[in-house]
Amino acid sequence: MRYRRFGRTGWNVSEIGYGMWGMAGWTGSDDQESLDSLQRAIDLGCNFFDTAWAYGDGHSEELLGKILRKNKNNASAGGPDKKLYVATKVPPKNRRWPARPEFSLDDSYPPDYIFKYVDKSLKNVGVDALDLIQLHTWEDLWLDDERIPSAIEKLRSSGKVRAIGLSLNRWEPANGIRAVRTGRIDAVQVIYNIFDQNPEDELFPACREKDVGIIARVPFDEGSLTGTLTLNSKWPWRDWRNSYFVPENLKASVARADALKPLLPDGMTMPEMALRFILNNPDVHTTIPGMRKRKHVESNLAASNQGPLPADLHAKLRTHRWVRTRTKWSQ
Repeated sequence: MRYRRFGRTGWNVSEIGYGMWGMAGWTGSDDQESLDSLQRAIDLGCNFFDTAWAYGDGHSEELLGKILRKNKNNASAGGPDKKLYVATKVPPKNRRWPARPEFSLDDSYPPDYIFKYVDKSLKNVGVDALDLIQLHTWEDLWLDDERIPSAIEKLRSSGKVRAIGLSLNRWEPANGIRAVRTGRIDAVQVIYNIFDQNPEDELFPACREKDVGIIARVPFDEGSLTGTLTLNSKWPWRDWRNSYFVPENLKASVARADALKPLLPDGMTMPEMALRFILNNPDVHTTIPGMRKRKHVESNLAASNQGPLPADLHAKLRTHRWVRTRTKWSQ
């Protein structure tokens, strides 16, 4: 595993982290399998774990807490002492993803509510301080409300969190640049992958200027960049993917993923290519594929050891940029 400096925090984080939504927010999750997968990731050098209260109403956080305690106990008994970084998120009060310009701060993140959920997450994970707390949605217009900068500074001085970040709305990377440029934000989480290259335009340069950590989420475009989706793909009732891969999106996603397959070098999988494309960008400090099974942990983390893609392949993939805008199903 290779590591990168996480912006001005100075942390050395694994360039492939662990996205934990699937452990509590998708169907088919098994706690024991999840814990086994988390431990395997730690054993292979992963040290950055991204969860959220909204992932199972705290259940994903609780699973992370269990694995942290296990490894802390191992270190106390003479085992390896590894620093494991915990990143979690405060859900919007109105439970609406993404944020909309018409949502006020009181709709989504009144200050007292933020502090309340930080305490909930601290209890779920079982730590005295969270490494990174993020607002799970964001709207730059909230900066016009003087309470948000004040809340950020109060949170920073509370001793309950070490860094503060934002999780930006899907396909709206520019809606966060203003927050980055205030200098109050330590990290941003944004969708960035072969299709979604838009953050390179304005967001990444702003983060570079302010030395802000960048977390690239959705490296597989919710599954299309694994190359396994078909026009007949279906998910169990109530699975989130049913509401995202509506026929319009499924058809376009499958077509664009299929167009990438002829570019695959011999011996390389689509997921490996997708991860290594992201790792070509030095602005990205970690990417967080969702993983629930040991085999996926092993294959995804191995991509770090392979390094960035060859320049010619990377150049070809850049032409597959897909410019998308928010829709009623993009969430």
